Amino acid sequence: MSKYQKPSKDELKERLSEMQYVVTQEEGTEPAYNNEYWDHKESGIYVDIVSGEPLFSSLDKFDSHCGWPSFTQPITDIELVEKVDNKLFSQRTEVRSEFADSHLGHVFEDGPAPTGLRYCINSASIRFVKKEKMEAEGYGELLSLFEA
Repeated sequence: MSKYQKPSKDELKERLSEMQYVVTQEEGTEPAYNNEYWDHKESGIYVDIVSGEPLFSSLDKFDSHCGWPSFTQPITDIELVEKVDNKLFSQRTEVRSEFADSHLGHVFEDGPAPTGLRYCINSASIRFVKKEKMEAEGYGELLSLFEA
């Protein structure tokens, strides 16, 4: 059994902000350039706001000029669930967390090297853990990402 679990609907409504709930549970989207991490530059990891499962590293974050946090790839060995999204006028690929099934955002094929991918993620779906606090918060095994 995974250490990452999805809380009940009632727990989520109590714990998450309205925007976090709408984004993660109802596949909403927060406003561009008006969210917590679109221009965030500290060193650390981004975890699912619902379950705490690690998703992205600051090492893979880049400025895509789209107004949302963008990453070239998830943390190595992290499984994101991809689903076809036909809600707008074109087909997109939605990305969700594996254990909490949180809506995170979308992945596009217009990113930089090395992957050519752009994971466009809602800040409301993630929480940042500073590199200096990763060990204390139970993510010590991922500190190796930051070793040269």
